[in-house]
Amino acid sequence: MEVHEKRRTFTNSGTAGSRAGSHDSEDKGPEEKEKPNFALSGKLTEEANKVNGVVIKYAEPPESRKPKRRWRLYPFKGYQALPTMYIHRQSCYLIGRDRKVCDLPIDHPSCSKQHAALQYRLVPYEREDGTAGKRVRPYIIDLESANGTFVNNKKIDTKKYIELLEKDVLKFGFSSREYVLLHENSKEDEEDDDVVDEKGGGTAPSNGASGNARSKREPSE
Repeated sequence: MEVHEKRRTFTNSGTAGSRAGSHDSEDKGPEEKEKPNFALSGKLTEEANKVNGVVIKYAEPPESRKPKRRWRLYPFKGYQALPTMYIHRQSCYLIGRDRKVCDLPIDHPSCSKQHAALQYRLVPYEREDGTAGKRVRPYIIDLESANGTFVNNKKIDTKKYIELLEKDVLKFGFSSREYVLLHENSKEDEEDDDVVDEKGGGTAPSNGASGNARSKREPSE
């Protein structure tokens, strides 16, 4: 199975309004990178973040988008294939043991109640002709879990967005289950259907530019 060595990380805030002031003048020097904000500010915020009486510790960022590409997770327990998980119908999927709030439940006792989140984000990238564009990409973020989240058997940093690529393998805690990320057109990956057409505001094919851009994993600004 192909393993991607380079890993693209982001520390953008996970709460609404986090990108305010991002266009300040250049004389202020390098901007400090923002990190996902897991803190609750007041009773109103706490109540707004409740689902089925449970406080949700993660909030989607402003760049959250629902993908057009039909991504899927293929779970395996050893050599046994488990039912496919379809993960293209929402912009975010909460992962953990708490079935009251989690979209993708994982029942292993080593996993946290709210362990991680799979988040689709609209991020900038450089086209083959050197111009700037935007596209929707899947990311994983560990929500300060007790025993960690792993991408291709490497433990990722907590509270940081890690870009996921096709064929990446996810593991959670000490569970032996592996989740392979693919999409419905994995065998015919000629075009990227999650590239944004800035004129029309939708998505459009990128004429094969996605393959080179994915392999580079350039950090976004």
